[in-house]
Amino acid sequence: MAYRSKQKEPKYNARKVKTLDGTFDSKKEERRYRDLQWMEKAGMITDLRRQVKYELIPAQREPEQSGPRGGRRPGKIVERPIYYVADFVYCRDGKTIVEDVKGYKQGTAYSVFVIKRKLMLWRYGIRILET
Repeated sequence: MAYRSKQKEPKYNARKVKTLDGTFDSKKEERRYRDLQWMEKAGMITDLRRQVKYELIPAQREPEQSGPRGGRRPGKIVERPIYYVADFVYCRDGKTIVEDVKGYKQGTAYSVFVIKRKLMLWRYGIRILET
């Protein structure tokens, strides 16, 4: 008897949207990207980028060890790093804007986002704009 793998249901009914510019997590995110592209062409913003990765907490390692020939080698990774991936980053009036498109502002996923938002402010001094 063959078992079919069940496809994972999308979280909060968001459907991925594929376009010529890439894949977006939702229709709302894709619409916002179109608006930002228009704003960039109009000269209102500059340097529009998608899916920019920020390291919030670096990897945690055991202490360095001496190698067999006297060199130093980094210790084993105990905890992996934590990253925040911004939906959009652009410049407006000389300031860098980090933007995240949110549709559903409840649940575990949003709670994790709130922690990452606070870490972005603490580590980089950047306030994330939620749209």
